[in-house]
Amino acid sequence: MAAHWFLYASPASFYPIAGRMAPWFAAAAAALALVGLWIGLVVAPTDAQQGDAYRIIFIHVPAAWMSMFIYLVMAFWSALALGYNTRLSAMMAQALAPTGALMTFIALWTGAFWGRPTWGTYWAWDARMTSELILLFLYLGVIALRNGIDDPRRADKACSVLTLVGAVNVPIIYFSVKWWNTLHQGSTISMTAAPKMAAIMVTALGLMTLATWGYAIAVALIRVRAIIVERERGASWLSHLPEVRRLVV
Repeated sequence: MAAHWFLYASPASFYPIAGRMAPWFAAAAAALALVGLWIGLVVAPTDAQQGDAYRIIFIHVPAAWMSMFIYLVMAFWSALALGYNTRLSAMMAQALAPTGALMTFIALWTGAFWGRPTWGTYWAWDARMTSELILLFLYLGVIALRNGIDDPRRADKACSVLTLVGAVNVPIIYFSVKWWNTLHQGSTISMTAAPKMAAIMVTALGLMTLATWGYAIAVALIRVRAIIVERERGASWLSHLPEVRRLVV
């Protein structure tokens, strides 16, 4: 069984699998997003306190959740890259970083627009906003560090270390509303308590969350294939692929 799993740690084995899976995740993400946005923006009722301004939650919350989750997945792949010296693990972490940065930016941007009508300000330096901004800087720092090191293997190690060190910020983001007094409300959805919002709103939020998952996976798979082509250039197995031969020609 162990040998079976290690087979997929090879870029040569993973490349065709990623190519087959990416379209399915992309299609699922598009379908889920369309249904989720329709329910959230059209079907869901207007909030009694916030009016229609609350509807930004259907983009803001999934993006915020995904920004933290992607970083933890990056840390997982980075740990594997350091512990087992696997190239594909480092490539996966590299492929996830831009999407994580995008999700973090969307979370901050939509949060600012949500904060203006509800809090009276676009930005406040409270614990959750500040720690989420730090997360964006961590993503950008990992991307910049990789682009600043010419040797891919040295870049893998340096980025893995930075990613693992920065992972301490994720629980700070999550627990900030419990540890400090912030403008943010507590969790609306909890695994241990009933939701604090209407079922139709929870449905839309769940669909949008699944859509962001599908999008993140699809984009990461597409991007890791491009990274494999770039970093494995010259490998015999790669030169036999029709799509790679077309790129060379």
